[in-house]
Amino acid sequence: MKWTLFQLNQLQHKGLEIDETVDVSEITAHSEIRSVKPVHVTGRADLSSKKATFHLTVEGSMVLPCSRTLVDVDYPFTIKTTETYLFQPDEYETDEEELHTVEGDVVDLIPIIREAIILEVPMQVFSDSPDKEEAAPQSGKDWGVISEEETQEKVDPRLAGLAKFFEKDKE
Repeated sequence: MKWTLFQLNQLQHKGLEIDETVDVSEITAHSEIRSVKPVHVTGRADLSSKKATFHLTVEGSMVLPCSRTLVDVDYPFTIKTTETYLFQPDEYETDEEELHTVEGDVVDLIPIIREAIILEVPMQVFSDSPDKEEAAPQSGKDWGVISEEETQEKVDPRLAGLAKFFEKDKE
């Protein structure tokens, strides 16, 4: 997913079609993503002598921790993005964030694809069928997870006398 400016200039009249599988597994070291399968990148590039605009679709699947139980959740994604690389950034005066400048003579799409995948990670993801064996522990030393029904049934022993007071008042 790298092209030199010379290669892009040669492809200017033919056009550039993209259909590749890319390994982006190194993003797991910098985020809460547990694993990423190789992603499929398709799209095309609009090329001119001063810029290249890539219209990309990134499809893949990542494994994230369940927000409740910490079990692995497979999260498929499809990302559509348009990225523009300027070959001569001095000629353009714009503050758009979607414009990238070419460093050296090489246009590399891998960092943009990684960034798009990291931005696709949801705030919370929940497992459809949590396995009890793989889930986070439900109790430990001096603690345990309780349901809402259990909390409503129990009366704090310090307030038991107060509850009796209100029962007498109702009668």
